[in-house]
Amino acid sequence: MSHCLKNVKSQRMKVSLVSGEMSSQVRLRLLPSARCLFDEPIQVKVAGLRSRQVVSMKARSTDEKGVVFSSSATYRADGSGEIDLKRDPSLSGSYVGVEPMGLLWSMRADTLHKYFFKNNSLNPHVVKFSVHEGEERMLAEVNNERLLIGDGVSRLPVKEGNMRGVLFTPPGEGPFPAVLDLSTFPSEKRASLLANKGFVVLAVAVYTDKPDNVKELHLDHFKEAVDFLQQHPKVGSKGVGIISRSKGADIALSLAAYVPGVEATVWINGSNANIAVPLYYRKRQILTPLLYDSSKVITTNSGAIVIKYSVKNPLAEENKGSLVPIEQAKGRFLFVASEDDLNWDSKGYMDEMVERLKRHGKDNFETVYYPRAGHLLEPPYGPFCPSALHGLLSSSVLWGGEPVAHAAAEVHMWKKIQEFLRSQLSCDATRTKAKL
Repeated sequence: MSHCLKNVKSQRMKVSLVSGEMSSQVRLRLLPSARCLFDEPIQVKVAGLRSRQVVSMKARSTDEKGVVFSSSATYRADGSGEIDLKRDPSLSGSYVGVEPMGLLWSMRADTLHKYFFKNNSLNPHVVKFSVHEGEERMLAEVNNERLLIGDGVSRLPVKEGNMRGVLFTPPGEGPFPAVLDLSTFPSEKRASLLANKGFVVLAVAVYTDKPDNVKELHLDHFKEAVDFLQQHPKVGSKGVGIISRSKGADIALSLAAYVPGVEATVWINGSNANIAVPLYYRKRQILTPLLYDSSKVITTNSGAIVIKYSVKNPLAEENKGSLVPIEQAKGRFLFVASEDDLNWDSKGYMDEMVERLKRHGKDNFETVYYPRAGHLLEPPYGPFCPSALHGLLSSSVLWGGEPVAHAAAEVHMWKKIQEFLRSQLSCDATRTKAKL
C-alpha cells in the first residue's frame, strides 16, 4: 500500500514541475505557450499569491560557452494575488517600470564584458523563469523554450567554390524571396529567424579564418553566394536581398555597388568605407582599407575600450579610395543607425551616404535612426550586451546603448527589416518553374 502511495506522490510531483508549479497554489504561466520562436514576445503571468504579496521574478539561461546569464525584478501582486508583466511595473531589480519582456533582455552575466553566445540554430534558447518569496524560497518555475528554427524550416551547410555558408529554407515549394545574411563571424541566429518568416536565407561570414590571417578580402567569394541564391529552385525573387551589420555592412555596400542582382540592402551600424583590409574584385583591388589610429582609443574604468574615435576619417583625401561608390547600386538601401554606437560613428556614416546618394540624384534609400541604442542591434528579446570582447581587436570594447531603449529599437528594427525586404523582393512563380 505504502509503495502505491509513494508512486502516486512522485507522479504528482512530476506533474506539478512540468506545469510550472512548485507550491500547490502558486501558478507561473507563459502565454500563449512556453514554447515559441526566439523573436516572439510572451506574456508572463503569476496567480495564487496572497493579496498584495511582494515577490521576486527571475530568469536564468546558459549560453553556448557555458556562461550563465540571469535577471531579477521585484513585483507586487494585485488584490487577487496576480501579477501580469504586461500590466504591472517592476519596483526594483534588473529594470524598473512596465517591461513585459524585461526579464529576457535584462539578463546579464556575473562577470563583465560577456556576450550571450547563441549561434547554433538547432538548439533552442532555454530560459528558466521562476517566482521567489524573498531571495531564497522558490514558489514556482517554468522553462521557456525559444526556438531559432521553426517547424519545417530546413538547415543545410553549403560548400561551393570559395563560398562557405549555411542555407535555411522555409517549408513548401515557394516561390520565396532570397536573402544573403552577412555576419562578421559565423552566426546562424538572424538567418534562421528570417527563414521562419518565409525567406530563403544563406548565412555567410566575412571572417571564416582568424582575422590576423586575413590580409585581403575578395568580393568574388560573396558574389558566389548571390549567384547561388539566384539559382536556387525555390527562389522566386528577381534579385537578392542582403542583411548585414558592422564589418559585414561594408561588404554588403560593395556587393550592392559592384555586383548585379542585389535588389535590397539592409545596412545596420556599419561604415560607408571598406574597413581594415583591401577589397579585391576580379583580380584587382577595388577599395583601399580604412584603418584605425590606436592613439585615439579611449580606455574606461571597466577595462573595456571605446574605439569609435580611432577609425580614420573616410572623407579625408588620403582615405577616399576606401569609400564604397554606392551611387552605382541599382537596388534600394535601408540604412539603420544607432546614435549611441560606440564601435564607430554609424549615424555620421549614414548621413554621409544619404548626402552622397542625393548628390548623384538618387532617392533609392530609407533611413531608421535610434537615439539611445548601441552597436549590437540584433533580433529582439536576447540579453542586451553593453560590452564584450571584440573579435578583431582581442580587447573588450564598449558597444554603447541604454538597455530599455536598445531593447525597444531591436523590436522596431526587426519588423521594419522584414517589411523592407518583403516590399523589395517580390516573387514570381514562373521564375521558380523555369529553374526547375
